[in-house]
Amino acid sequence: MHRFANPARFLKIARPLTGWLFWSGLSLLLAGCICGLFVTPADYLQGQTVRILYIHVPAAWLGMAGWTGIAVSALMQLVWRHPLAAVAGRAIAAPGALFTAICLATGSIWGRPTWGTWWEWDGRMTSMLVLLFLYLGYIALANASARQGAGQGGVSNVTAIFGLVGAINIPIINRSVVWWNSLHQGPSITLRGSSIDMALLWPLGLTLLGFSLWFGAIVLMRMRAILAQNKVEARMQRLARG
Repeated sequence: MHRFANPARFLKIARPLTGWLFWSGLSLLLAGCICGLFVTPADYLQGQTVRILYIHVPAAWLGMAGWTGIAVSALMQLVWRHPLAAVAGRAIAAPGALFTAICLATGSIWGRPTWGTWWEWDGRMTSMLVLLFLYLGYIALANASARQGAGQGGVSNVTAIFGLVGAINIPIINRSVVWWNSLHQGPSITLRGSSIDMALLWPLGLTLLGFSLWFGAIVLMRMRAILAQNKVEARMQRLARG
């Protein structure tokens, strides 16, 4: 990974990759959403509300994957001092928070006709809400350290440690429906197979891959923007000293 520690080398790869990820992801997620809305049948129990699945599941996956990315970036910053690790952490935080909020909103909309309530303080929903608060806390810490000029990308070691500690919540989210009694259904997709009928499942693969590629494009765009801002700030400081 230290091959890409040089921002110029990273940008040389990130510029073309951003467009490829963005348009490929957009095509796949639109195809998946269209198929999920107009091609797949309604569920025999949940009816048309099951179609929220094609947004809700990718949003939940990316909310958790985003914080996992923050934890990996924090580890690389603290242990290996990778110059772009702090930039990556900052870049992931905002889209990660957005997809976590989308997960909570779509889950609430789905839960109202299915469970008869907009919200229930069970393990899965509460731990996802905690994840959203963790994202907001990380963003606040990152912004505060950026104003203080803490390192390349403006992320302090305190922010990185917060990212690592917050990763404890990821396995809690994943196993919450197994550990505690919950209104939320149990694991639907595991290594042993899926409890979702294939007639409903196949568009989910398109939206899951599409949103993941889109997420990657957003992160690369944000990393490029942060690096450009750092370059401008460094130039302004040189001019001010001159």
